[in-house]
Amino acid sequence: MPGRQAKVIVDPAVPDDVAALLRAHRRLLVRFHAGWAPARKRPRPVAGVIARAALATTSVTVAAYGLLLLVAGRFPAFVTIMMVATLLAVGGLVRPRRDVEVERREALERDVYDAARRYEGRYVLRDQLDEGARALLSRAQAAVDQVMTSGVHADGLLDGVRNAVMLPAQEWEVARLLAKLSKLRAEHREIVAEGVTREVTAAAEPLARALAGSEAAVAARVEALERYARHVADAERAYRARQQIAELSARLPRYEELLAESGADASAVPELHRLTQDAAALERALSQSVTSAQDAFRHLTPER
Repeated sequence: MPGRQAKVIVDPAVPDDVAALLRAHRRLLVRFHAGWAPARKRPRPVAGVIARAALATTSVTVAAYGLLLLVAGRFPAFVTIMMVATLLAVGGLVRPRRDVEVERREALERDVYDAARRYEGRYVLRDQLDEGARALLSRAQAAVDQVMTSGVHADGLLDGVRNAVMLPAQEWEVARLLAKLSKLRAEHREIVAEGVTREVTAAAEPLARALAGSEAAVAARVEALERYARHVADAERAYRARQQIAELSARLPRYEELLAESGADASAVPELHRLTQDAAALERALSQSVTSAQDAFRHLTPER
């Protein structure tokens, strides 16, 4: 599911297993982008293999010597020798386990690195965005989340298939554009901060306007997502209210029975029956809200 203020936004076209790997290891991705690369897998050093073999051989030899001492009846010496053999054996077992853990970590780092290299440009880190871009992305993600976690979406009152396809695509497109915008803005500020001539300033002004225009276009896309989320919220309120009125209406016979048994004012009965009218009004409101949400959704995918 998109949203949740995700720190790694992945192109929906990336395979799910690769996307999950990238999302789960943001810190590694940050390190990769800073220039760090994991060590390639190297064969185990020969010296280490020889040392372990020697340790195993020594352990077996000591144990055999201990058995000879046992046969000879030298029990104190036998106990001492067997303790030494046990320590040697344990030392040989513990070290490989630690090596396996290191190898697993390094293998994971290589897998993430290879995926990051292969799908370069198909994911965006929040760390790559400047402050203004992060704020826009947060708004887009909040709008997407509001729609995808709504009851009207879960219960099929909206076009669930289109939501599941288009909203992640919209989130990705916003993130992708904001990453490019942040990078160009940083480069632009760096050049201008060096102190430029009047001619360069004049040349830089159209570029600054282009950056501002691009940001405005992305902001408009985010606002369209927010409008859709507001319409969905209206439908959600009507939907919840309709459910509550339906639950109250289902209890009407019990209320009427209580009124009849208690001899209360019968004029209260018509008041109770207004619940049915309220339910009908809410049904119309819900229908209108869903229609408005669907119209707002169409504005997210303008014809080209």
